Amino acid sequence: MAPPLGNDVHTIRPEHRHTRRSVLAGLAALGAAGCTRVASASGKNGGDLLERLRAQGVVRLGIAGEIPFGYIDKNGELTGEAPELAKAVFERLGVDRVQPVPTEFGSLIPGLKSQQFDVVAAGMYVTPDRCEQVIFADPDYRMPDAFIVRKGNPLGLRTYADALRRHARAATGTGYAQIQHAVEAGYKENDLVIVPDQVAGLNAVESGRVDLFAATAVTARLVARGSAKAESTEPFVALVDGKPKVDGGAFAFRPTETRLRDAFNAELHKLRRSGELYRIVRPFGFTKAEMTTLTAKELCG
Repeated sequence: MAPPLGNDVHTIRPEHRHTRRSVLAGLAALGAAGCTRVASASGKNGGDLLERLRAQGVVRLGIAGEIPFGYIDKNGELTGEAPELAKAVFERLGVDRVQPVPTEFGSLIPGLKSQQFDVVAAGMYVTPDRCEQVIFADPDYRMPDAFIVRKGNPLGLRTYADALRRHARAATGTGYAQIQHAVEAGYKENDLVIVPDQVAGLNAVESGRVDLFAATAVTARLVARGSAKAESTEPFVALVDGKPKVDGGAFAFRPTETRLRDAFNAELHKLRRSGELYRIVRPFGFTKAEMTTLTAKELCG
């Protein structure tokens, strides 16, 4: 799922440190509430979903239980970078409540297309392949990669090239962009260990099953914090087609709902200009270096 981190002092809420069990328990607790399909919206003239959401007073957000992007905390409350930003934007659009619909990351786009929820709010990277299936708001963050490695980084792993040269056993998460980044560096996809989530990745490193877990820099930083056996590396920019590749994460909408996407974008840009966007995401480990003015059009290619 940015340039090197700046010197900003930022706060990580205690509830952001979770075991996989607590994350999955929260998802299970809300799973039943998120299984009903949303009402079908008209695709004419950019769709009428925004009007429907205003009338209902609630928007349903597809999340994937990934810290810090969108998850259920230990108190069973929806939080994360994307849900908190969604609350601010949709309140400005006249929709008072957000409701989580937990699913696996790989099911976010299928779930959106089959109307299991209204919007993907999971920090999803904007890629050309995904742009053929959904429409994106402009990115609300940009993000380099980082590794979770054993304490002290005994193999000296700082990039995918290092990992390949050291024959490091590499893991990453289901549907993560880091799969492509590792393959571009020379790994065979079948040689990568694919785990369900970042907590499983941390556990795999701590147990010695793998030498590294590749993730976004902010994910690696947060998940490794407090571990006695593992740490995160410094952020780095992966190479794709021989060029530096910095990814941006954004909200995704059904292709017919251009009016909702455009209205969302307008409020997002206001929040960015005022500095409120950074104030919203900062508690989740984001720094000013990870803010961006990239557009979805640029990333969609």
